[in-house]
Amino acid sequence: MARRRGGPAPATAVASPAVLGTVAVMVFVYYSTVFVFLDHWVGLATPIGAAHAAAVSLAVAACFLAFVCAAGADPGAVPPAFAPDAEAAQGQGLKSRYCDKCCMFKPPRTHHCKVCRRCVLKMDHHCVWINNCVGYANYKAFIICVLNATIGSLYSFVIFLCDLLLKEHDFDILYVKILYILAGVLLFFLSLTIGSLLGWHIYLLCHNMTTIEYREAVRARWLAKKSGQKYRHRFDLGILKNIQMILGPNILCWLCPTATGHLNDGTEFQITNN
Repeated sequence: MARRRGGPAPATAVASPAVLGTVAVMVFVYYSTVFVFLDHWVGLATPIGAAHAAAVSLAVAACFLAFVCAAGADPGAVPPAFAPDAEAAQGQGLKSRYCDKCCMFKPPRTHHCKVCRRCVLKMDHHCVWINNCVGYANYKAFIICVLNATIGSLYSFVIFLCDLLLKEHDFDILYVKILYILAGVLLFFLSLTIGSLLGWHIYLLCHNMTTIEYREAVRARWLAKKSGQKYRHRFDLGILKNIQMILGPNILCWLCPTATGHLNDGTEFQITNN
């Protein structure tokens, strides 16, 4: 009999080289932004310098907290006692699926991750930078992390440009030249890539869709168009309801990665009537 692999994520996931590298990038961006570019531009002892330093520190701290929550949390394990309700599934137009690798039934929106070697509830993708799957239980922390990372990257890039363009520098010194080139390229790359990632997940969030479901919807949309019908994702309940299902009903807790009391067991999802 095949071994069941539907258990929790390994606790050693947060110690991977990719995770440590991501933390190292955070430290480098924070240090160079505050103690090099900002200090040289307006000075940390000035009121405006202190205000900018506090804002950057807040963005980085919020990003790091959400990063730890996303990397360290179980993305969503299938309950051991889960059994599909054939009548309910048929009424919703869903099919019961069985995972041969985990030797268990999979709830709707659940997929098997080849990297984690387990089934993950409402799996979006496996993220190498947190060395963990992004799923039902940690998607909120993941998108908050991406949001804060985008804000922090853009903020740092603006401070870098202000220092570079508005102040004089002695680029004859080799390490100064290397620092500014390395930081400029890194901040531009981070702002572009993480900002694009944020835009993509905002789209998914507003449509209550995962990355895997979007790929599946491409073919479904094509087939619907071919037959003269209009396709709509079955879990799309409207923008506000979709956002509340991920971030929670209380808008004051939307940016708190630990506020996940609104989440259920992740085996049942409301579907649209259309």
